[in-house]
Amino acid sequence: MIVQRTRGLSRLLTIAQAGLVTVLFWALFGAFNLAVMPGTSIFTVHYVIYWALVLTGLSVEMLTRTGDKLFAPIYESSLVRQLPIASRQVGFAIGAVLVFIAFAKDYTISRSFLGSFAALLYGLLVWSNATLPLRLARELFTQERDLATLLVGPAGRVGLLEHWLKRKRQLGMRIVGVVTLDAPAIALAHDGVPLLGTIEQFEEICGASEISQVILLELCPAEVTRSLLGKCQQRGMRLLIVNDLAEQIRHPITCCVDEGINLITLHEEPLENPLSRVLKRIFDLALAVFVITGVLPWLIVLVWICHRLQSPGPLWYRQKRAGLQNRPFEILKFRTMHTTGEDVTVQAKAGDARIFPAGRWLRRYSLDEIPQFINVLGGKMSVVGPRPHLIEHNRQFAEVIEKYHLRTFIKPGITGLAQVRGFRGEARSLEDISARVRSDLIYLENWSPALDVGIVLRSIWQMINPPSTAV
Repeated sequence: MIVQRTRGLSRLLTIAQAGLVTVLFWALFGAFNLAVMPGTSIFTVHYVIYWALVLTGLSVEMLTRTGDKLFAPIYESSLVRQLPIASRQVGFAIGAVLVFIAFAKDYTISRSFLGSFAALLYGLLVWSNATLPLRLARELFTQERDLATLLVGPAGRVGLLEHWLKRKRQLGMRIVGVVTLDAPAIALAHDGVPLLGTIEQFEEICGASEISQVILLELCPAEVTRSLLGKCQQRGMRLLIVNDLAEQIRHPITCCVDEGINLITLHEEPLENPLSRVLKRIFDLALAVFVITGVLPWLIVLVWICHRLQSPGPLWYRQKRAGLQNRPFEILKFRTMHTTGEDVTVQAKAGDARIFPAGRWLRRYSLDEIPQFINVLGGKMSVVGPRPHLIEHNRQFAEVIEKYHLRTFIKPGITGLAQVRGFRGEARSLEDISARVRSDLIYLENWSPALDVGIVLRSIWQMINPPSTAV
């Protein structure tokens, strides 16, 4: 299977780089031992630990690659495109050493050695990423391992897979041509790939071209697929089927297996992992306790004084909002509007007469949201997540935005990805609401502790430098 060739080549590249890095590390140490660090034993235990940490960092970097980064080194032959890949590898390798030094308070390593090694390591990784995959592929995927591949399906789909097909050429996959399920109307499918005939001529074409692999370009009726599978098995040919369900339903999909049951899910949900939820809750509690004990008390005094001077009335503003799974909860904020009894479901706007002067200042710098850390402590909210809306607004937005309620898969937050992207304040249009929902779904499907930390830091910056949309 072609995917095994891709994974295997990636792992061989990692092993080869580990060997090259080992040679570089000890060769450089030998040079420093003779020229810069006389009297230091080449078998110094500390340097053995540093070497092991470098290899560990490189391994962790490879294991944490996702998406397009997963196999990027074996497909990007350009030196320029290898620069960010090598930067990430060096970051993990040297980062592992620096973390160890910081926690172990081990200052044995020479700064000159570490700096020189980092620079040479970067150059080595750029070069090896750009040259080794092609060299390994030439040695491993010789003519004996050539995959003469026949495409079966609509000729128009060849263009959709062009990028993928080109990348697989270096892994020995050679496209012979296309066989259509009905009568072909043109001689070439795409980029010089010939149309060889129809499915009725399948066996004849396979025999003449010595086909070793067949790729079905789309999901077909069961009887067509079973017939093709039988013919491939009889002739000893591999059969791959392109899953085009995502194109059919116009929505990304993820395939998974749970206790032997093949499932197709439409959303990645990292926060369905109990460990992820525990980590997020610890982060929430740490921030909530800090803010409630260190910031909220003096802010209460400040807001109380503002109320007495400009708008006497309750300190707190409580309101029903839609939370996790659309369950209502009572959100807590500092009151920023006069207690006039006007309709609170109307969104606040720039220059809104309901907002008293100090309240406008509190809203602009998001200080009115600080009491929501009490909601976080109580478990109804998270520090980071989709902003909770009024239940009435939820109903209105859901009527015009199909995916709107998907954002309630996770707890609402005090801040979120949409807010740090500038989507805050009054929702003036359908496109504005749609942009917020898109950001919320990106957060839902790509959550990580690092993403939460980044959003919190960007939110703090926006409190200091509020965007123009802050109302």
